[in-house]
Amino acid sequence: MFVGFGTVVNVVAVVAGSGLGLLVGHRLGAGVRTTVTSALGLVTLLIAAQSAFAVSDRVLSDAVGTSAPMLVVLGSLVLGGIAGSLLHVEQRIESLGGWLQARFARGDGGDDRDRFVEGFVISSLVFCIGPLTILGSINEGLGNGSDQLLLKSTLDAFASLAFAASFGIGVMASAVSIAVVQGSLTVLGAALGSVLPDAHLAALTATGGLILVGVALRLLDLKTIPVADLLPALLVAPALCQLAVVLH
Repeated sequence: MFVGFGTVVNVVAVVAGSGLGLLVGHRLGAGVRTTVTSALGLVTLLIAAQSAFAVSDRVLSDAVGTSAPMLVVLGSLVLGGIAGSLLHVEQRIESLGGWLQARFARGDGGDDRDRFVEGFVISSLVFCIGPLTILGSINEGLGNGSDQLLLKSTLDAFASLAFAASFGIGVMASAVSIAVVQGSLTVLGAALGSVLPDAHLAALTATGGLILVGVALRLLDLKTIPVADLLPALLVAPALCQLAVVLH
């Protein structure tokens, strides 16, 4: 598979899901959607565990010492979580989504235009602003495979089906947003992969895996963790790893 494969699949999934939603989306009951979401939550846990296992990567322990990898990941999540909470990352993202929806849902071009724009904006926000978007795209760019984006594609396919049943064809247009946002993040991941040493990448991957656990808990409706507030940990992890390398 080529770099960017996950984003291509995601775009196709949203187009197909929204197309199906225009035809039969209204016939799916709430029970079916709940069951599918729970199943995806379990798969998310599996993918998260695979990523988090990078904490035991030999290259990381050789660089920072055998006892330091856990501390690096723990410190990254704590410091990143504190920074994210102080910056109100999740709250700001939600506010941005609400502002964009309110701003673009108002229109003077008729009900059809308003419905199209609202569907496009809402679905673009749901599909492009979230931990799986950032983690999956960067990880694919880093060369860690497309598993996370393929999982996201499945989630987005079902979400686009439901959205299209309510908002119409504007949901399908959000595939353009996915291509631009995730493609850019994948390029960023590729750039990081060419700069960061393997040990730093392992620390980043393990930290991202634990953040993904938070996504799984939300999908399983077990605990609503402000996952977006933890995203700064992805910046902290390589820095803490470098500090551990220096001190080792």
